Amino acid sequence: MKYSIRFFIVIFAVFLTACSTMYYSGLEKIGIPKRDVLVYRVEKARDTQEETREQFKSALEQFSAATNFKGGDLEGIYKKLNSEYEASVNKAKEVRSRIEDIESVSAALFREWEQEITQYSNPALKRSSQDRLTETRSYYKQLIAAMKNAESRIQPVLTVFNDQVMYLKHNLNARAIASLKGELKTLQSNVSTLVAAMEKSINEANTFISNMEKTK
Repeated sequence: MKYSIRFFIVIFAVFLTACSTMYYSGLEKIGIPKRDVLVYRVEKARDTQEETREQFKSALEQFSAATNFKGGDLEGIYKKLNSEYEASVNKAKEVRSRIEDIESVSAALFREWEQEITQYSNPALKRSSQDRLTETRSYYKQLIAAMKNAESRIQPVLTVFNDQVMYLKHNLNARAIASLKGELKTLQSNVSTLVAAMEKSINEANTFISNMEKTK
């Protein structure tokens, strides 16, 4: 049974690779090269990170406002916070998906680039292409590292947020508000760290896009 499972995992991985190859080949047939797909996906990831940054700022504002609760509809406070939490979770998933999309096309692009370099007969052109590949890879490594670092800052915020939203759901009373107040500084610190990482990642994305556009 163990070997059968491994066999199907390998087959599935090959299937996914084949599908990706066919997808990118299809795009190239209609005039859309992999480098353009990569730039487009980096742009989408950058935009998603900008939206995510604003979403977490909004969630923090709602959380902070809830700590100033003086009486009234606690269930309404819970619903607002839960809505912000769910929106934040969705943005986190989108960030992860965008990074995976970038990794998929970059792997295909760099693999193709390496293969094509071996086909050069002119040493000068071959060296120039190799230098450009090395440079692009360097920018890419900086970009993907920044994006993954920003993504890694999301879960600590979601963990605290989820705990507090659930506690508020189960305890619609002053004790729940006290708990929110107790975690506010932690959440503020975590969101501040996340926002800084997101902004660094966004800047790296802009730099990468600019460098790719220069060599078109």
